[in-house]
Amino acid sequence: MNDSTTGADQGQAPPGGAGEGTRAVRAGLPEPVKHEPTLPGPVFAAHFHLPGDPTGPYTYGRDENPTWTLLERAIGELETPGQDDVETLVFASGMAAISSVLFSQLRAGDAVVLPDDGYQALPLVRAQLETYGIEVRTAPTGGDAQLGVLDGAKLLWIETPSNPGLDVCDVRRLAEAAHARGALVAVDNTLATPLGQRPLELGADFAVASGTKQLTGHGDVLLGYVTGRSGEAMTAVRRWRKIVGAVPGPMEAWLAHRSIATLQLRVDRQNATALTLARALRDRSDVTGLRYPGLPDDPSHRIASRQMRRYGCVVSFTLPTRARADGFLEALRLVDDATSFGGVRSTAERRGRWGGDAVPEGFIRFSVGAEDPEDLIADVLRALDESAG
Repeated sequence: MNDSTTGADQGQAPPGGAGEGTRAVRAGLPEPVKHEPTLPGPVFAAHFHLPGDPTGPYTYGRDENPTWTLLERAIGELETPGQDDVETLVFASGMAAISSVLFSQLRAGDAVVLPDDGYQALPLVRAQLETYGIEVRTAPTGGDAQLGVLDGAKLLWIETPSNPGLDVCDVRRLAEAAHARGALVAVDNTLATPLGQRPLELGADFAVASGTKQLTGHGDVLLGYVTGRSGEAMTAVRRWRKIVGAVPGPMEAWLAHRSIATLQLRVDRQNATALTLARALRDRSDVTGLRYPGLPDDPSHRIASRQMRRYGCVVSFTLPTRARADGFLEALRLVDDATSFGGVRSTAERRGRWGGDAVPEGFIRFSVGAEDPEDLIADVLRALDESAG
């Protein structure tokens, strides 16, 4: 399942036809051993006993760790269930994972296509790529606009749904077009999670994500990962991780693996409530620009329904002014004014406060948590009414 398990216990992968809840609960667990825990605790080790020639999977703590191995196996089983030619690598953060793909695959003189409406840190990445002599082209996510700037590119970077605008593009169409032109394809799968969509099954070469968000879901871990077909491209990603040293701590890896067991429960609850919230907001005259791919009248719904199994926990909308948005956030009682998304506790923020996102001043990115839907919707509607006064 993962090259990092070579020579190590391969574990007990869930059956290929297992349901997603079963897979999430069982993913990455080792074979049962009498008197041992079902999920072994974190292995804290900078080095390992290594007499003689350096053979075997564990030699030095920057290269491999048994706790990473179990987590990487678990993520691989979710991203590409039943496939044996796939490798997953975990990183210290989502940005570490993103950087590993971009900087391991691109060289001076290459061209890369990025979304111009993606994650806020991508402009920083663009500036760094350009200092290395790499041409950066951008186009919006919606309407598969990146097709228009693909010719001659080495790598296409897709973010779908996009953050924070929630536009969706056709991954299959873009991947086929990119491969026909000799380009690799990476998909940021952070917002969807592997239970929402599986980029490699849609034709991508890499699925990349911030595990900080809904994958782990508790707002207490920074983590990233890359899943890709075993081969030269993933070997380069692994080499980049070794060179940069952007590795997760064993405690973070263990917490992430523990959290994945509840992923399907959390995702289903949060996605269902997100749709309920979007429906409630649709009836408000003071709410404009409402986006949620699960709404049948959302501009992205048709494409999303073809490639996504779940539509995510994030709803975006715009209030008339910055002051109104700030008043709304202050009036909320069950929702934290915080960045990030995907946690069990609902969060929301006026996204424009950071700069870098082309959004109106009153734009709200709302991450739906696991609260009782009735309580959360009532809190949101009350806060909207109070902030309107």
